[in-house]
Amino acid sequence: MAEHDTDFRRGRTIGVISDTHGLLRTEVHGIFESVDMIVHAGDIGSKDILNDLEKIAPVTAVIGNMDSGIMAVFLNETETFEFGGFKFHMRHDLSQLAIDPSLSGIDMVITGHTHLPELTSRNGVMYLNPGSAGPERRNKPISLAKLTLQNGKISARHFYL
Repeated sequence: MAEHDTDFRRGRTIGVISDTHGLLRTEVHGIFESVDMIVHAGDIGSKDILNDLEKIAPVTAVIGNMDSGIMAVFLNETETFEFGGFKFHMRHDLSQLAIDPSLSGIDMVITGHTHLPELTSRNGVMYLNPGSAGPERRNKPISLAKLTLQNGKISARHFYL
């Protein structure tokens, strides 16, 4: 029971990453070192990326439009999961969202694809894009995010590399 109480006080954390395109930067390990879970919102680029992230924490991932081969075999286009008392829905490309999150009891939708970090809220649902943590793209930052789930609230923070 004491362990559960400790976890509640410190909250739960999720590392959020997307659009690695085969490149896992060394800074990711430091930022995600104490997270309870990692989610990858697609365009992973290689199963090695997921294997490296698994060394930090359990990983949930979805396929991106640039993922193919073995990635297409074992990853889904969407994942809906509960963690820390909240319900999440993940899909690489927000424009292909096929559910109404507010009617589905979703607290946060996690996406990628645009390579732009974003955090918005609509109809009581938070929308998070961690941005791209992979190769540099002209005029786009390199970023990822971390979520803290505590006291019935989700707080999100982008990290720029």
